[in-house]
Amino acid sequence: MILGYLFLAGAIVTEVVATTALKFATGDGNKVVPYIIVAVGYIAAFVLLSQSLQKGVPLGIAYAIWAGVGVVLVVVISWLMFKESLSWVQVIGMVLVIGGVALLELGAANQHQQ
Repeated sequence: MILGYLFLAGAIVTEVVATTALKFATGDGNKVVPYIIVAVGYIAAFVLLSQSLQKGVPLGIAYAIWAGVGVVLVVVISWLMFKESLSWVQVIGMVLVIGGVALLELGAANQHQQ
């Protein structure tokens, strides 16, 4: 199962890189490299996500972690790299997303122990 979570971490990283590259792909249509990063990143993310499922990570848990952590990381990267605004309400939202993902994981862990 540890290997499954390593694949999931790889899926998150590649998805975040691909999503961040979207910012560089906007505007001038002559920028080919960002589009290649986006395509390769998303393909890699889905391949790695499927590998995490094959290694035993439950679908609902994998998707919640992938989506939740990905969203939070993209928001933080957008704030740091692109100086996009980040309000306290958004920070609270990120905390709630992380809390929700943690509760889903905790609920799954408790279900396996029964």
